Amino acid sequence: MAEDRASSPTPSERKRNDAEAAAKEAAEQATLPYKWTQTISDLELTAPIPGNLKGRDLQVTITKTTILAKVKGQDPIIEGPFPHQIAPDDSAWTLETLPSGGKELSISLSKSNKMEWWPHIVTSAPKIDTAKIVPENSKLSDLDGETRGMVEKMMWDQRQKEMGKPTSEEQKKQDILKKFQMQHPEMDFSNAKMS
Repeated sequence: MAEDRASSPTPSERKRNDAEAAAKEAAEQATLPYKWTQTISDLELTAPIPGNLKGRDLQVTITKTTILAKVKGQDPIIEGPFPHQIAPDDSAWTLETLPSGGKELSISLSKSNKMEWWPHIVTSAPKIDTAKIVPENSKLSDLDGETRGMVEKMMWDQRQKEMGKPTSEEQKKQDILKKFQMQHPEMDFSNAKMS
């Protein structure tokens, strides 16, 4: 038993390990020729481009499973397979002029599965720890119908419990029992228990 305790880090060791892992991750991400962010449903990638270039000087190819973005005749800015599929018809790229006079390639990718975090954009890039992602707050109206219905039901059930009232499942059971009692008035339900 003492051996088990010795193998798990103390809170200060865990904090130091987390800080070291975060620093390593930041250093790895800084070596990439692009910066990227994500929400649960989308990815955004930006890369600096020389100010004298135009869109026709770039080659950007986005498929369901791969991406290639480069200045024609140069090494790719990003190239490779995605860890998961995207929706190419809902994805796009633009070349934007910055106030500094330079330009920025901006690529927006729409995830096919809008319920998962990606550890990297392409499988050859260093991974981030998706367990450390703190999601942005979302509104119920942002959710698809089925998910929204499930969340609203859970919220209603939670409010019912807080008020000491039956949840939707408990209410359904009570309604079934009442209906059965009405159909069978000859039966004694005084000792019936709902579990």
